[in-house]
Amino acid sequence: MKPKMLFAVFIVLLFSSVSLSQSTVKHLSLREAIAAATSNNNAIKLSALDVQVAQTKLRQTDAIFLPQANFSYTAATTTNPLNAFGFKLQQGSITPADFNPELLNNPSATPDFSTKFELHQPLLNVDMLYQRKGAAKQVEMYQLLTNRTREYLYFETEKAYLQLQMAYNENKVLVETLVTSKAVYKSSKDYYKEGLIQKSDLLNAELQVMNIETQLKSSQSAILDVSDMLSILMGASAGTVYTIDSMSINNAFTEDSTDLLTDRSDFKAMEKGMESYDMMIKSSKMSYLPRLNAFASYQWNDKSMFGFNASSHFTGIQLQWNIFNGNRTKNTISQQRLEKEKLAKQLDQQKIEAQLQINKVRRQLSDASFVIKQQQLGIEQASEALRVLQNRYTNGLVKTTDVLMAQTQLTQQKIGHVRAVFNYNVAAASLHFLTTGK
Repeated sequence: MKPKMLFAVFIVLLFSSVSLSQSTVKHLSLREAIAAATSNNNAIKLSALDVQVAQTKLRQTDAIFLPQANFSYTAATTTNPLNAFGFKLQQGSITPADFNPELLNNPSATPDFSTKFELHQPLLNVDMLYQRKGAAKQVEMYQLLTNRTREYLYFETEKAYLQLQMAYNENKVLVETLVTSKAVYKSSKDYYKEGLIQKSDLLNAELQVMNIETQLKSSQSAILDVSDMLSILMGASAGTVYTIDSMSINNAFTEDSTDLLTDRSDFKAMEKGMESYDMMIKSSKMSYLPRLNAFASYQWNDKSMFGFNASSHFTGIQLQWNIFNGNRTKNTISQQRLEKEKLAKQLDQQKIEAQLQINKVRRQLSDASFVIKQQQLGIEQASEALRVLQNRYTNGLVKTTDVLMAQTQLTQQKIGHVRAVFNYNVAAASLHFLTTGK
């Protein structure tokens, strides 16, 4: 490119960035974008909350090991013969006069103030042990889902970054085209004044400039739109315009990369969900077994509100066996088995669909690679054609429309190349996400 042309490109770039200067401009690397998105995006925060909820549910099962303590204070009064006599027994205040049949059958209002401390200690509850194991599997499941969410954000951020690279490269192509279009328009204007071309040729040259300016304005808006998208992905406020690293072809993956990893986070999460169902099924089966628990209580009774004269304790061990509950446990087990089977079929279907996606992306990668080579060849040919036509146009040997058509063709080839590189890199990122999970 000639020095004058370079200077003209610089001037157009300067004025084309005026609309961007209204916002904060910041350079952003792909690594920085991914790090911010996988740390600050709301989807990650929501997934982390799901993990915390599952962990809280797991901690709730600590109750199968830890004792339960209760404290109560009860004030009551009664004229019921049985309860009135029982109150006095608990208070240790029975006298010979209390055995008078008249008093036994028609007692006066008898108060009782009872302070009680109770302790329950689980000893053996096998079904609850398996419930705890099931809750632990659910924690692992949500942790894996959080990993997959992070991997998805990695992919989405990379794709948005590639879109911004494409927008900048298209903008660059259009700026260069605008410079050459204005040069053609200037030459056409001079030729028209000299009577060498018709007015229609001059109008076509002017129309070409207007069309390129319209496309350039759209490309500048695309830069702003994608910058806002990146800001949202990174958990930041919109309004920052990002400058980015130059676009290059990602050769990390090829169209031969077709392996579907069975240890992908989303697959492993569903497997953990199935393991959780296994634990719940075992828990339901273990509910047929008896439960063994210990209990103890210490109690104070008095006829005065703040009296603690009579005390007693009550301790024991309880073996409880629920022999038949109307087939509720049996039907619960059947339901859990069906839900596990449903989850297994969903996992199989998800793997099949994932393999189909990999095959599709592999073909897209191959197609994009072919298009890149074709566009590169097309750029070389279109550039040479434009150069020849411009030389002949200078000598008055071709029409203005011929130069404008060649210029349009070159612009289309360059933009097509930019988009082909974008499609290739997106396909590579998709293949990366589908096969390695990152």
